[in-house]
Amino acid sequence: MDAEQVTEKILSDARAEAEKIKNEANEKEAAEQAKLAEQLDEYRKQTELLAQKAAEEKKLHLLAAARMEIAKEYLGEKRKILDEVFANAQTRLQSLPDEEYRKLITKLMLEAVETGDEEVIIDNNETRIDEAFIQEVNRQLGPGGKANLRLAGERRNLGGGFVLRHGKIKNNVSLEVLLAQARKELEIELAKKLFS
Repeated sequence: MDAEQVTEKILSDARAEAEKIKNEANEKEAAEQAKLAEQLDEYRKQTELLAQKAAEEKKLHLLAAARMEIAKEYLGEKRKILDEVFANAQTRLQSLPDEEYRKLITKLMLEAVETGDEEVIIDNNETRIDEAFIQEVNRQLGPGGKANLRLAGERRNLGGGFVLRHGKIKNNVSLEVLLAQARKELEIELAKKLFS
């Protein structure tokens, strides 16, 4: 082989090797591009999932906050209604006809008496509970030491009802206290219904 043929052979081999390297590089680049495209697609899917999850969590948070706000407003409205109902109830109890008021107070007093030797403290403006009324309650308590109720010399601002006092022990049966107890029980029931 002469020098020209050797040179041509080397160039031909070099071109073939270059072509081979170029093809391998192109294949490697194509594989890398495909792998990169696949990774980008996977990242995009994960990003979309995370965005959906974040949006769902935000939506749930907003819904929970809205529900809580509605529940607070609902409870506030119920509280306003209860205020009106109990103010109206106290007014109606205080303005009962004398006979009905005395029946109610008699029943409450008979249930509240413990020793029968209590003093009965009444409201500053009370006119329907007097000595004759106390004597009638004593008569209903009957003999046996439980019929010694007496009207106290002092009066208090009770808004109706009475307080039984025996020494330092007081049993408050004022209309205000009775209505407050009834309201507390009703509010517990309402809270159960509201938050169940």
